[in-house]
Amino acid sequence: MLREQVRAVEAPGTGRGVVPLGVPAVDAHLPAAGPGEGGAHGLPRAALHEVVAAGDLDAGAATAFTALLAVRLAEQVRGPILWMTRAPDLYAPGLDAQGVGPGRLVVVHAACEVDLLWAMEEALRCPRVGAVVGEAGGLDLTASRRLHLAAETGGVPGLLLRLNAGKGGAMKGLKGAGRGGGRGSGRGDTQATAAVTRWQVGTAPIYADDSAASAFTGPAWRVELLRCRGGRPGAWTLYEREGLRLEAAGQVAVPAPEMPPPASAVVPFTSTQFPSTGRAVG
Repeated sequence: MLREQVRAVEAPGTGRGVVPLGVPAVDAHLPAAGPGEGGAHGLPRAALHEVVAAGDLDAGAATAFTALLAVRLAEQVRGPILWMTRAPDLYAPGLDAQGVGPGRLVVVHAACEVDLLWAMEEALRCPRVGAVVGEAGGLDLTASRRLHLAAETGGVPGLLLRLNAGKGGAMKGLKGAGRGGGRGSGRGDTQATAAVTRWQVGTAPIYADDSAASAFTGPAWRVELLRCRGGRPGAWTLYEREGLRLEAAGQVAVPAPEMPPPASAVVPFTSTQFPSTGRAVG
């Protein structure tokens, strides 16, 4: 029985449908829906996903990106988004700017990592929950497998936010208008997990002579899909532009998860998907 469950964990997340992010260049790298589910590409909903801050000043960007994923994955179920954390600095107005409003956000403060992982597992088994986010630092492969199995059982998306991976804690800087804040985990964090996708997120510089970026008013992020079961790695620079739906100017395929090339893609989000007013991160 356990062997069958482990095999299920190692397979691409299927059976509960996928949720497109709405950005074609990114969605093309994500797993396809199962037979009879329309053939769309997107994030498997009943699965565990992982977001890692790219560096010491990228915790705010990683937190914002995680919030956006949670909102997208929770669209099918109007249940609460549970945010599990051990840190005291979760800035609710910043999450509200990303679409995780006070009417839907439930923050759970855990005394230790064991309690946090237990709370995540219990919440993931409840089908009335929209999504579960957990700020986990030093979890091992076995713990992440338990979380993925719980997500599959309950049909609830799980998001691991790793801002200080492998160092026993997680601090984030959502507060304030500056970019980043808090501590982060860079590419050197290679701890294996059972997550279906692994994203690395950092802030992207905007140059005055960048004609593509000059059309955007929101933050710029360097987003790398380092690992994706049933899909393929990729790297993009994501911008937000208010009021207009734009198409991707290009994309860069990454030959290996650990060695993505420099970004050359400009992929926008629309204001209807992700609000641009009152943003506390960049």
